[in-house]
Amino acid sequence: MRAVAIIPARIASTRMARKPMRLIAGRPMIECVYRAVRSSPLLQDVVVATDSAEIFEFCRAQGFHAALTSERCRSGTDRVHEAAQKIAGDIFVNVQGDEPLTRPEHIASLLAVMKPEIQVGTLMTPMSQGEAQNPNVVKVVTDKSGRALYFSRSPIPFDRDAVGPRYNKHLGFYAYRRAALDEFVRWTESDLEQAERLEQLRFLENGVDIRWRDAFRHDRRGYGRGRGAGGSGTQEALALDFMRKTTHSGCGHI
Repeated sequence: MRAVAIIPARIASTRMARKPMRLIAGRPMIECVYRAVRSSPLLQDVVVATDSAEIFEFCRAQGFHAALTSERCRSGTDRVHEAAQKIAGDIFVNVQGDEPLTRPEHIASLLAVMKPEIQVGTLMTPMSQGEAQNPNVVKVVTDKSGRALYFSRSPIPFDRDAVGPRYNKHLGFYAYRRAALDEFVRWTESDLEQAERLEQLRFLENGVDIRWRDAFRHDRRGYGRGRGAGGSGTQEALALDFMRKTTHSGCGHI
């Protein structure tokens, strides 16, 4: 099985402009993400897929593999698909470009999901009820067999009778087979996808299961619980996450 990671990096981030090039510990975030993902021994290649000539040239100067993709890509999955057209691989791992605290254990957990019959896999981890109120943190509810039932920016499940349900945070990691990527781009944006601005809902609305795994099945030391594992949305979060967890990051080993 040839597994290749593709890191979609868009320069015009909605929540924070130029996010991939923002500095954490003195280095652009995209460098930290690339080095962190590259630390996994299970990946045959790691490629940054970007619509930015600036990011592309920076990656090339660092010796990172990079692909220049269209500005018309509306989601990270679209960008991964475009880059994958010129890359040999059986499984394509999408690590979002704001995950500088990626560990090899995350990649191992994700690839463990991808049994021969599985088309799409992802990671989640428990979260607090307080964090579940944040619309920038994506929640996921699942069935007992390992299928994701729904993803939302709203706190799901709704705790009507204050029973204290488990809340699950969706993390910015996916694995796809090539056929799943090909189907994704053939479909139009789905209604739920447009409402939530969550591209993974396109798979669910078209009947493709997304299988999940606990991100920490391979890592019980608590990495990523809380803000740091769900992507870095603000400059303050970038600095705080990195300073708290820098020994777990690709940049921490430079």
